[in-house]
This record gives sequence, C-alpha cells and structure tokens, in this order.
Amino acid sequence: MRYLIVIEKTATGYSAYSPDIPGCAATASTKEEIKSRMKGAVSFHLEGLASKGLDIPEPRSYSHYIDVII
Repeated sequence: MRYLIVIEKTATGYSAYSPDIPGCAATASTKEEIKSRMKGAVSFHLEGLASKGLDIPEPRSYSHYIDVII
C-alpha cells in the first residue's frame, strides 16, 4: 500500500505523520532519515493493528500544490 506522509521542518530537524494512520508519527534530524523512520513507523503501526485483528486503514489522502499570486 502507498500512504501519504506529511513532513514538516522543525527547529531541531524534521517531524512527519500520516493523515491516514492516526497516531503514527516520527522525528529525525535529516530529510532522508525522516523518510526512513516514517517507513518503519508505518510498517510497525500496521503490523500492530494486524496482529490485534484490527482493520488496516485504506490510504485516502493525497497532496496537491496550488499557485497563489499575492
């Protein structure tokens, strides 16, 4: 499955979350590290849900940029 993650710059590095997987988040020092950590966090989270017999959330979110003139 392919899930959207949102990566945000912080004062100390980066944080990320997936809007389709409540409670799944990670932090890291670099952009590459946050991508890797989120991949691990999503896998871990979904494996935990599956092991408890809970539903795996379907990916629903997507992103799109818009141009704004000010």
